[in-house]
Amino acid sequence: MLFNRARKSAKAARVWAVGALLAASSLLAGTALASPSVYPTGVTRYDPAKAFNSYVLFSGGSDAKSHLIDMDGNEVHRWDHEGIPAAMIDPKLINGKRGLVGLQITALKPGDPGATPGPPMFNNKVFGILDWDGNTVWQWGDKAPGGYARQHHDWERLPNGHMLILTDRAVKLDGFGDRNMNDDVIFDVDKSGKVVWQWHASDHMDEFGFTPEELDLVHKTKNPDFLHINDMHALGPNHWAAKDKRFAPDNIILCSREANFTVIIDKKTGKVVWRIGPDYPIPDDVKPADRAKLIDQISGQHNAHMIPEGLPGAGNILIFDNQGAAGYPPVITRASSRILEIDPVKKEIVWQYTGMQSGNTPFYSFNISSAQRLPNGNTLIDEGQAGRFFQVTPKGEIVWEYVSPFKAVTQGPPGTPPRETIWVYRAQAVPYDWAPKGTPHAENAVAAPDLAAFHVPAGN
Repeated sequence: MLFNRARKSAKAARVWAVGALLAASSLLAGTALASPSVYPTGVTRYDPAKAFNSYVLFSGGSDAKSHLIDMDGNEVHRWDHEGIPAAMIDPKLINGKRGLVGLQITALKPGDPGATPGPPMFNNKVFGILDWDGNTVWQWGDKAPGGYARQHHDWERLPNGHMLILTDRAVKLDGFGDRNMNDDVIFDVDKSGKVVWQWHASDHMDEFGFTPEELDLVHKTKNPDFLHINDMHALGPNHWAAKDKRFAPDNIILCSREANFTVIIDKKTGKVVWRIGPDYPIPDDVKPADRAKLIDQISGQHNAHMIPEGLPGAGNILIFDNQGAAGYPPVITRASSRILEIDPVKKEIVWQYTGMQSGNTPFYSFNISSAQRLPNGNTLIDEGQAGRFFQVTPKGEIVWEYVSPFKAVTQGPPGTPPRETIWVYRAQAVPYDWAPKGTPHAENAVAAPDLAAFHVPAGN
């Protein structure tokens, strides 16, 4: 049972905050201790008849490269740049050209103007579109405000040829004192690199649903990345738009990882016109039969987007609910992540996936991660912290599973030793006909081993 944020008093909120911090510390410690030191990589199960068969594109900072694999886990192509996220562009949006991807071309280095001590994703100097051979066909950096892109977490090619780019800027903001904070900014950039529209999160603090007490906690946070907008998508054509202006195709959905809200902003006015969170109260008198469809506490979520027309569930909002520690104050979270499909008009859950509910092992990633609806109704899930992707059917059956073998050694928190990681920020299912003609792919079934009999022979 997931707890709802208490709003009745500041005292109750503080109690919840302390409990959440303790729970989060315990959970993270347990996760670290539970991780196996030896684990299989590559494809661990695959049913070609039930899966949606495609390529999968990903990069995550694990090895600073972007990989395109087939369903057998074979790497069919590689770009020697990472992307946050790496994504292949639908050929329909780029004059039929195949194999074009958006990636980080150049990063700011320590000491460069604009460089911050934060994660590499915030030190993106030049963002660009690369072709199959790695040639830059479009880039944006020197024409960006300040002379560097600072693209992070998301970008999108629009039907008119423009680019929608999520960035941030270090600035002093009202209410935060004399210090720089990360203000998340969205730019609409035309083909020449000129900014033709922009949106600043700091201009809309009174629209995100904070109570006065919560907003006071936001202003007092020591984290300069106080909202951490980690997702941004134009809604695109959808069946709601004809009767509801909130869902106009140009409007933009985004979510805050630190503040636990997901909103849609009006592209014309910049105003928030739809929102869930940061609080998710459920009345005490709700009948048990109705409770399952109500949205309870979402925390640390990623990749909120409207399912495109033509796909099962079109028009619904799909969210990877990490259940990572977040919120003002921090909220109590469950010990596993989940995928939520939400009717945006009723604001009700119409489908969800959790490992436990589906009879599978629970999955959990306290940050990063993604979910993508596929043409046959399956959902591709990236359990980012584990570097694990898997496809589930609408009934929750896992029909394809892959663990990334691309490793890197990164420094952990202060006072801890370096650690090996295989994390992947986001994974994208790529139709075969988006890659150049002749690109190979294989579809060989993989039966999951009997875990009771599966072991590493002694002496190896």
